[in-house]
Amino acid sequence: MTTSDDHRDPAASASPRPLKILIGADTFSPDINGAARFAERLAAGLVQRGHDVHIAAPNTAYRRSATHTEVIEGEPMTMHRLPAVRWLPHDWLRFVWPWRSKHYARKVLDEVEPDVVHSQSHIVIGRGLTRIAHQRGIPVIATNHVMAENILDHTTMPKFIDKIVLKLAWDDAKRTFDMSRAVTTPTRKAADFLEATIDIDGVVPISCGIDRRNYTPVVAPREKNRMIFVGRLTAEKQVDVVLRAMTVLDPSLDVSFDIVGGGDQRKNLESLTHQLGLDDRVTFHGRVDDDELRALYSRASLFVIASIAELQSIATMEAMASALPVVGADAVALPHLVHDGENGYLFEPGEVDDLAEKLTRVLTAAPEEYERMQRASLDGVAVHDINRTLDTFEALYRGESLPE
Repeated sequence: MTTSDDHRDPAASASPRPLKILIGADTFSPDINGAARFAERLAAGLVQRGHDVHIAAPNTAYRRSATHTEVIEGEPMTMHRLPAVRWLPHDWLRFVWPWRSKHYARKVLDEVEPDVVHSQSHIVIGRGLTRIAHQRGIPVIATNHVMAENILDHTTMPKFIDKIVLKLAWDDAKRTFDMSRAVTTPTRKAADFLEATIDIDGVVPISCGIDRRNYTPVVAPREKNRMIFVGRLTAEKQVDVVLRAMTVLDPSLDVSFDIVGGGDQRKNLESLTHQLGLDDRVTFHGRVDDDELRALYSRASLFVIASIAELQSIATMEAMASALPVVGADAVALPHLVHDGENGYLFEPGEVDDLAEKLTRVLTAAPEEYERMQRASLDGVAVHDINRTLDTFEALYRGESLPE
């Protein structure tokens, strides 16, 4: 007996049908942070591959909902902006009331009817979407971007209350993740952290990925010693440690420091810069566009990051794609990118003198040694190509075996 499958076009069967994908994110454009940037690039890459991508994220307008097309990373996608309020202790964060998350999840799921839900946060929007999607038999992929330091930095509660809230939050995260087909996080170390924190198994490490074609590596010695940091100016980033290390460096090195990004610690850091007598050597650029950011990377001598709470660090990968040696804190996932003595150096977190010594090694390296570190950064970032990331998530969405 002949079936319709016997006459299927081999070329058609080799190209799986496009998916309708709903991404739930507590932070997304116009926010500027690693989790938002990852979700934006993932969504844009999926659109480029022909998928129908929808985003559920907080609205930037007070308590209003809106569904419309937005162009993100050059690609059109359907945005479902949910009513949100401002978190006052934070400089930009908006959030959906937790007790309304399931209600909004039902509305968005009714409208979209996705093949798969990809949660970027287990806290509010992703939590609601996961529970309702699970009830309806829609597969959920969950990605964790959360570190304890990132949560506690923006509360106004006493420390003992913070600890209680944090435990309850992680307990709830486990319940949410248990409803997901797969749980991912950017690196193996971040996966180990999550598995140990909430006692789950099988967390899949998937790099956030970057498109290296967007950066301009200049493999050559620099005429001036310029350091750069890119990221949110919050307490866990420990930019103050870098500023203090500058006062220990040999003045003859004439080192300047470009700080790119905004955050609640900017005023404090500007005040510290003045106290340390570094006003003429430190520039706070705030938020910049992509062209200016690429130019700042390309002229810098090295990238420095003192953060103690990185699950991967897209900014570090961008710096590596720009052929910069990196000096980073030996904490969480940074050693996954910074290979000590190869593409830069690791220093003991919070240790000013150790940081100054590692910065000096890079800034005084012979031209051939400096070029070797530059090329090591370029080689090291190659495995984080965005296409590998997209391949892996597509396999998870379809319930297929993961690519090597």
